[in-house]
Amino acid sequence: MVRDIIVLGSTGSIGRQTLDVAGRLGLNVVAVSGYNNDSLLEEQCRLFKPAFCWVCEEKYSDLKTALADTHTKVITGEDNLDNLAGEQKADLLLNALMGIRGLKPTLAAIESGKTIALANKETLVAGGDIVMKKARERGVQLLPVDSEHSAVFQCLQGGVKPKRILLTASGGPFYGRKRNELKEITAVDALKHPNWSMGVKITIDSSTLMNKGLELIEAVHLFDMEPDDIEVIIHKESIIHSMVEFHDNTVLAQLALPDMRLCIQYALTYPERTESPVGRTDFFKIGALSFDKPDEQTFSLLPLAREAIKKRGNIPAAVNGSNEAAVSLFLNGKIGYLDIFDIVTTASENAVFIKNPTVADIMETDKAAREFVFWRY
Repeated sequence: MVRDIIVLGSTGSIGRQTLDVAGRLGLNVVAVSGYNNDSLLEEQCRLFKPAFCWVCEEKYSDLKTALADTHTKVITGEDNLDNLAGEQKADLLLNALMGIRGLKPTLAAIESGKTIALANKETLVAGGDIVMKKARERGVQLLPVDSEHSAVFQCLQGGVKPKRILLTASGGPFYGRKRNELKEITAVDALKHPNWSMGVKITIDSSTLMNKGLELIEAVHLFDMEPDDIEVIIHKESIIHSMVEFHDNTVLAQLALPDMRLCIQYALTYPERTESPVGRTDFFKIGALSFDKPDEQTFSLLPLAREAIKKRGNIPAAVNGSNEAAVSLFLNGKIGYLDIFDIVTTASENAVFIKNPTVADIMETDKAAREFVFWRY
């Protein structure tokens, strides 16, 4: 089990739960980063006493003053965030940042030889080929934190490559509805996830099934699979977190209550297992488990993501960047719910293809995709 950890994105949903788990395990949190929630960052720094705390420039002075009586050094600036990930000594970096800004810190941490617990989707969605190549070169292990990828990872501990990966999805709040039934959906409606407590953006993505499309792209990179060998299955109860099928048609599944602390804890304690705060699974209370195929005509971002990873290059970055921009517009009341699907599709179709992108190409593709969306809306 690791001892010293860095938590990037410590004020978000995953970050807060990570610190909860780290406190229970008695781990040493050597650095944290938030964005603009300086009051929560101050609480976290006083509780965990990290050597460094990164915050956005607008909150830097206030937080530095607030923590002047502590030994925590407050820093800011994007370059310093990358430097923190790469230069600060730690056994493991847990990346729970939101968006494409999580890519460079991941690469910096890999270069320094740290184990990576990955909760930042964009690292692999946008830069998967580059990240996995760098991790192999440096002998660095990437431990998935998402419940679905953690489940697959746990099922593959025997070391045998599967024939097929079965990613489960709750279906979100609009399971069973057709496109014409989604015209009047508001942000309040879309944020009512039936099973999971997550951040705002990821909850919207779950409602559109884009979240599952992004997870499919991640799984291609994490487990070296072909896109068509990864199937999405609607499983409303969220008890089976994903499954793998082997070449003899045996299927292994990982089951637990829907609580992210379990996935986080496994990444922090791997390969050990310890007592967790998550309750036991009561199968008598659950009663039955159901399965269904996703409606890819209504929730068209799922097949769009599959096609993006088939094309590879910088296209997944374009899909991801345009989706983030569209979700932002929706949450701010500037577009309707169904516009998200149309905008992301159009933006991805208009992306200029680069077969072997550099990190700079990926960042530029992300920027261009966002500008494409914002310029039109």
